[in-house]
Amino acid sequence: MMQKSSFKTTRGDIRTLVKDAQDLFHEATINTGEKADALRVKGLELLDAAVTKAQDVQTAAFATGKEIAASTDNYVHENPWGAVAVSATLGLLLGMIISRK
Repeated sequence: MMQKSSFKTTRGDIRTLVKDAQDLFHEATINTGEKADALRVKGLELLDAAVTKAQDVQTAAFATGKEIAASTDNYVHENPWGAVAVSATLGLLLGMIISRK
């Protein structure tokens, strides 16, 4: 649950960073000279920060997926008949749902 909240917060942070960068680039197109250059540099820094955050979230999601897969694999190896029962039950339920339509 905490990771889901963290992902939502990070997604919001990335959106904010990209929006700020877009605003800076828009302002830079209006201005000229040193101020425009400074705005472009700041915009590029914001975009770099957004990309870094997105990569961090991707890495965390990948690691979480690997952990879930490993724990599922361990459970199946420790409880093979339980896994068969769960799979059969899910298959039966999905079959019933599909056959109703």
